Amino acid sequence: MPGPTQALIDELHLKYAGLREGSAATYIPELAKASTEHFGIVVAGVDGSLIAAGDTEVLFSLQSTSKPLTYGLVLEDFGREFVLSKVGVEPTGEAFNSIVELEKHTHRPYNPMINSGAIAVSSLIRGASAEARLQRVLGLFEGYAGRPLAYDKKIFESEKNTAHRNRSIAHLLRHFSVIGDDIDDSLDLYFQQCSILANTRDLALIAATLAGGGINPRTGKRAVQEKYVGDILSLMFTCGMYDSSGEWAYSVGIPAKSGVSGAIFGVVPGKLGIAVFSPPIDEKGHSLRGMAVFKELSQRLNLSIFRHL
Repeated sequence: MPGPTQALIDELHLKYAGLREGSAATYIPELAKASTEHFGIVVAGVDGSLIAAGDTEVLFSLQSTSKPLTYGLVLEDFGREFVLSKVGVEPTGEAFNSIVELEKHTHRPYNPMINSGAIAVSSLIRGASAEARLQRVLGLFEGYAGRPLAYDKKIFESEKNTAHRNRSIAHLLRHFSVIGDDIDDSLDLYFQQCSILANTRDLALIAATLAGGGINPRTGKRAVQEKYVGDILSLMFTCGMYDSSGEWAYSVGIPAKSGVSGAIFGVVPGKLGIAVFSPPIDEKGHSLRGMAVFKELSQRLNLSIFRHL
């Protein structure tokens, strides 16, 4: 597999900067304020190398790109068997915020990459208080990114105040005893997690940490136990791009996760992590410039995990 070069990343940034389709997410008011011109690409190697182009220092909220990391945290806390009893591992074919997200017989959320599954995961995060649980989550993300990250209180409040659909999902989860009575605390932690601020460089290092078996390539510190990295990546591959995960697997072929802030990160196991940020998204919640960059990178560099058989 040929490696990415600065010339290639610059070329793709120039090529897709003119893409004018899509719009910033509007159902969370704070996200609607994002500039549609922002566009950054970063490739991070498992050796700690970085190749970057564009607005790579612009901060954005992680939104659903946070979901794989908290899933790994509860796997470490409780193990596969218990977590699987609460959250499944099957793709849904539904939108990420669909209320029809529970399995018919077990009433589990289908997987941890959709909102119902991520809310269930947030309810499992351990801590003696709401603040302690938040600090655990922030510490987790610091381990992946290699630097302290904070959440944006304005985005948190914006999400919390408009989260009628997520509240419906949470009450449905409580009805089936998937989560406990602390519905508001679980939702707050989920909204705070989604509101964590990072830049494209941070997100690429998060991806590279997963590519390197859970060790941050810059700090050398372990962010997640190696035995759970495969669990995270398999769910990203089958469910990380929601109801377009099949098309993504076919056209890009690497584990990935998107967020409605316009972020996408992808993992080439053992080699590198890729992150793209650009706020204009499609109707399924994916950055349009991000998808274009990933598809071309995959084709030109043979990144698909199925092209090396």
